[in-house]
Amino acid sequence: MAAFGWIWGVATSDADDGALAPDLARGQAIYAQACASCHGAALEGQIDWRSRGPDGRLPAPPHDATGHTWHHSDRVLLDITMRGTAAVVGGGYESNMPGFADIYSEDELRDVLEWIKTQWPERERVHQAQVTARDEAAR
Repeated sequence: MAAFGWIWGVATSDADDGALAPDLARGQAIYAQACASCHGAALEGQIDWRSRGPDGRLPAPPHDATGHTWHHSDRVLLDITMRGTAAVVGGGYESNMPGFADIYSEDELRDVLEWIKTQWPERERVHQAQVTARDEAAR
């Protein structure tokens, strides 16, 4: 059985077929279709994303370097993207962020996350890769 990993935004495999690169064009297209309406076409998030709205929920955060996406491991980001924030956080937490596992495949959602990473400055990419490595080592 082949082992797979995600390093520096590139899917790697020890299988005979070599490295598997993410489909960044597909990730960008899915982001534009499913994510940009809330998180912004330029990953800028919604206005006052740190302040709860009248419904008590936080607006969509930015996915650029000004947000906190890059503070989370690949595993956590994929889980949120697949199941939705409320399902991941639990404890009655409410969020407008749905899960997309019924609409997109895991590979498609990984492509979105990999595309988002390409938009970050190197410092954020390095930090997020370290967070991911620590998370994987702890598992």
